[in-house]
Amino acid sequence: MVPALAVADALSESGASVSFIGTRERAEAELVPAAGYEIDFLDVRGLDRRNPLKAAVAAGKAAAAVRVAGRLLSRRGAEAVMGGGGYVAGPTGLAAVRRGLPLVLTEADSHLGLTNRILARRARRVCLAFEIADREGDRYLITGRPVPKAVLEADRDEARASFGIEDGVACLLVFGGSLGARSINEAVAEAFAAVGPRGFHVLQISGSRDYAEIRRRVGDVPQYTLLEYLPDLGDALAAADLVLARAGGSVFELTAAGRPAILVPYPYASANHQYENARWMLDAGAAIVIDDAELSAERIRTEVSSLIADPDRLGQMAAAARAIAKPDAAERIAAEILSHV
Repeated sequence: MVPALAVADALSESGASVSFIGTRERAEAELVPAAGYEIDFLDVRGLDRRNPLKAAVAAGKAAAAVRVAGRLLSRRGAEAVMGGGGYVAGPTGLAAVRRGLPLVLTEADSHLGLTNRILARRARRVCLAFEIADREGDRYLITGRPVPKAVLEADRDEARASFGIEDGVACLLVFGGSLGARSINEAVAEAFAAVGPRGFHVLQISGSRDYAEIRRRVGDVPQYTLLEYLPDLGDALAAADLVLARAGGSVFELTAAGRPAILVPYPYASANHQYENARWMLDAGAAIVIDDAELSAERIRTEVSSLIADPDRLGQMAAAARAIAKPDAAERIAAEILSHV
């Protein structure tokens, strides 16, 4: 939802009226209203290709949802539709095409997901986060992945003060997904909780699943701030000098903030896209990549200590991150949508 909300904000600033279609079971049910937008719901579910019966049920719900989505688009007076992949975007995109509405797709990964592959030929434009082989020509536009304004506008001094980071002390930011990344959480706690970080501050966002256990292990270690959750990464990235994280869509937030990174791709991500995301930053000189199977407390201590002790290298990596950033992705996608209205 982060990219979609960023585009919604850009559209709203251009004077457009924006609403969402989602499901009640996923994060958008809370995030969209919290951001100030209205949302309608479809009764759909993901396609489980390993279970024929569940797949058939999902396909039936998707077919019925096309009609419902069409009625929602008519009721909202929609003039254009943006799809971000996923099983809600499929029925909604098909409903838009049937009504002759302009359809603009966004793809956050280094490959087209199933829904976007189905809809791509019918879309006016497909906005890509990365260059994708065989996805070229006028229909495809490389925009990058939209990032929230909080990442671009956060104040470093205010952010560091809010997390209790002392002046002149470097900060390592650690995070996974919304639930966290267990292998990273455990390795960081083992690396730094017993004796504390040496010469830098650890700011760790553990996620809800691991928070209680990591809280127990960290205790009251000095220069170690443990949080369960943050609504966005703006202040955390502003406060950080180095980031240790997975390599999901947040790589675009890292580059927009100009932050060097140690990336640990999630090994079971679809189509191996986190390795591709990590390679993008690695090839640019903005990141070090560690395989999840090779992650350990000792490896983290070594890599982090080496980088923190070398501000020139951190500066070079930060410059490399900024060089590949696309901080205007939301505005570019919004302009593309408005151009077809």
